[in-house]
Amino acid sequence: MAGGLWNLAQPAHPQALVPHVLQLDGNQLEEQGLRLAQEAAQLAQFQQFQLALPRAELATQLAPDNADIWTLLGSLYLQTENVDEGIRALEQAKTLDQENPAILFAIGSAYFRKQDYNRSIEYLQAGLRLQADVPGALFDLGNAYYMLRQYDQAIAQYQKAVDLDEEFWPAVNNIGLALYEKGDIEGALQQWRSAIEIDGSQAEPQLALAVVLYSQGDREQALLLGETAIRLDERYGSPDFLRENLWGDRLMEQAQAFLQLPRIKETIAQSSQTSPSE
Repeated sequence: MAGGLWNLAQPAHPQALVPHVLQLDGNQLEEQGLRLAQEAAQLAQFQQFQLALPRAELATQLAPDNADIWTLLGSLYLQTENVDEGIRALEQAKTLDQENPAILFAIGSAYFRKQDYNRSIEYLQAGLRLQADVPGALFDLGNAYYMLRQYDQAIAQYQKAVDLDEEFWPAVNNIGLALYEKGDIEGALQQWRSAIEIDGSQAEPQLALAVVLYSQGDREQALLLGETAIRLDERYGSPDFLRENLWGDRLMEQAQAFLQLPRIKETIAQSSQTSPSE
């Protein structure tokens, strides 16, 4: 029998096709990673963070030596509340680009979110040593000092931010918050009035001013300001939101009483009903 027992013992199988794997060189891989990173950045601009994240993750694998891509990945993790992963990605970016202040500022901001204010200060200061004229970083540094109740240090950083950008109302507002916690009520009121002059569409300084004026007996003016503030941004009717915005113990004690006033409670209820989120 032709072929002998071999043919009987072996079942007939068609020859398997070995799939062809495209071999990419390093430059091609990096180019593909850059394209993915660009897609991720574009998605992030439209707040499509969950779609952007896997693209950025893959981009770091294809272009692992690109600090910008690691920075993008870190920022996306922070946007999706993965703070620890964000810090790890940003630390990798820092190892690749040690003289980039933006990376240090981002790490400092991430540690602030972890409530590790000393580490936050460390990184923000390191970034400011490389680039001192960044109002946002000075503001963040002021906030870290504020959370440590180092109010004089906080005010000094906020003032540096305002000196660089006189229209930077959040820094003016937060000088008021720090002064109030220090017991300088008139100084705080002046800062909040200045913040309103810079941008009258902002709710926070108007509400802070309202709370303090009410405690001083200027009740009708205070109620009008408070109603205006809550109509501008109904989130300021929430004590939790005020805490998130660094309102300190002294101001919060008065704010909680103010928010329980009938006219203010009614305004909060009306604003909640007409809020776009509803």
